[in-house]
Amino acid sequence: MKAKDTDILIVPGYTNSGPDHWQSRWESKLSTARRVEQAEWSKPVREEWTARVAQAVNAAERPVVLVAHSLGVATAIQALPQFRKPVVGGFFVAPPDVANPAIRPKHLMTFGPYPRDPLPFASIVVASRNDPYSTFEVAEDIAAAWGSLFIDAGEVGHLNAESGHGPWPEGSLTFAKFLTGL
Repeated sequence: MKAKDTDILIVPGYTNSGPDHWQSRWESKLSTARRVEQAEWSKPVREEWTARVAQAVNAAERPVVLVAHSLGVATAIQALPQFRKPVVGGFFVAPPDVANPAIRPKHLMTFGPYPRDPLPFASIVVASRNDPYSTFEVAEDIAAAWGSLFIDAGEVGHLNAESGHGPWPEGSLTFAKFLTGL
């Protein structure tokens, strides 16, 4: 599948993805990509955030590929029961451990726990060995439950602009291969 044949939905996490974040860069380069906007980026409410993702999926004109980062992963996964249009792929990066009572801010726990059923579409989970928002083992376990291809990104932090992943060329290459395989 080619990018032009899909609606690529960029699903940022808590506080959104700034202009240097890889999600923002991909959005500007991929003609069919668009960001799922949230009313309150710094005060996530599960029902509101999942409704926005579901609206975007259900308004799509082509098969959907989700590109989610951090809390965006939890949002997209929790929105699945509301989807009425086909999702053909999910590219999930740095899923936070939303079942961990030590997560901060604490209200992020309202997005958990993750469903453990296999996903009804092809997916990849990319995780870091030293992500401050989830242990590597939790991310690996979630990916296995979902039937996702799991990619060990190494010790690279939270895979965001602050950890040096603005351009993230390895991610672009992995995403391009993923799209080709759909």
